[in-house]
Amino acid sequence: MGLSGSWMLFTGLVGAWLSAVFLIPKASKVASRLKLFTFPQLFEHFYSPRVALLAGVISAIGYIGFTSSQLLAGAKLASASFQGLEMNSALIIMGVIAVGYTVMGGLKAVIYTDTVQWLILMGGLVFIGIPLGYHAIGGMEAIRATLPDEFLTLNNVEWQTLVNWAVTIIPIWFVGMTLYQRIYATRTAKEAQKAWYIASIFEWPIMAFMGVILGLFARVAFENGMFAYMDYTRGSAMDAEMGLPLLLRTILPVGLMGLMMSAYFSAVMSTADSCLMAASGNVQTDILQKLFKLPKGQRYTLLLSQLITFIIGVLALLIALQMENVLDLMLHSYAFMVSGLFIPVLGAFYWKRGSAVAAFWAMIIGGGTTLTLTALSVGLPFGLDPNIFGISASAVVFLFFSYLFPGRKNVVD
Repeated sequence: MGLSGSWMLFTGLVGAWLSAVFLIPKASKVASRLKLFTFPQLFEHFYSPRVALLAGVISAIGYIGFTSSQLLAGAKLASASFQGLEMNSALIIMGVIAVGYTVMGGLKAVIYTDTVQWLILMGGLVFIGIPLGYHAIGGMEAIRATLPDEFLTLNNVEWQTLVNWAVTIIPIWFVGMTLYQRIYATRTAKEAQKAWYIASIFEWPIMAFMGVILGLFARVAFENGMFAYMDYTRGSAMDAEMGLPLLLRTILPVGLMGLMMSAYFSAVMSTADSCLMAASGNVQTDILQKLFKLPKGQRYTLLLSQLITFIIGVLALLIALQMENVLDLMLHSYAFMVSGLFIPVLGAFYWKRGSAVAAFWAMIIGGGTTLTLTALSVGLPFGLDPNIFGISASAVVFLFFSYLFPGRKNVVD
């Protein structure tokens, strides 16, 4: 798609703005009053413990899948960058490091490492990756001579793709456990909103265009035979997700290569550890504590949290070992959470007629529809994403059961 690929992250900007305006004021108010720790706890407040349990299961599964996608991304980066490093070996190394420091340090480790990782990532992209990549491939003259003209436009994308991205990514800002953890951690709703607005600008245009520009550089390098020494010649089959690390390996000297690899490993691990913590919190607080009366006590809770985080990390690693495509795994994980949870969240805050029965079956039908259509590879009209049909089914079921079985535990003050 060329530069048009940046529209994927534009949907993230839209999602951030919408959630800042419509979600944060309400969620922050409830959370500060009830001292909440996880996203599904909102469902227990608005609906019932059974609904909260199901939400915890859906959220945990989604974030385990997302953690797997990030470990796989890191493994691809490592195996393409270091000659002789096999993919599975790289994946195990990534898993051990990311899971290890998350188990030992918890959310505090995630906060501190994310801050450092962001600084390394931005510095690496701005001062190393883009300028050296541009020079190595031959500048704008080589780009125009190598790539089709549409790669340098912003309209080289089908409307179905834009709709699929929007329906999958925008709602995640309303159902993401990692985002609720940050809402709960801020002192005020306005502080959280400010953070969301800042994050959205980094998402698009800054990170969006940095990413697609480096992708264009990699495509130019591939087409011009710069990867031939690795047996990737023009017209040969190559995993597109390997293009960027191969570019960096080809153009950078050893010292700068190390800095740039640090930047990209930082991007991968800052997401992997957050998702791992989200899944761990769901399993411990929203699932196990509801199914079993766990003993209380700070030391016991800490040890249990570390054990759960370790087990989930190993599970995510095993899933990653079976997958090949990072983006597909990431978007499928997003879609599963969104199709099950998005409509009940909107109903909790903006539909007073919503009921626990409606929320429960909306999650089952919504998530189930998306999973079924995806697993069966059903040919959908206009090439639309299964998630669209999952959310639609969830909405219909939620409205139907809200009228058929009215009444809920609480409403927004």
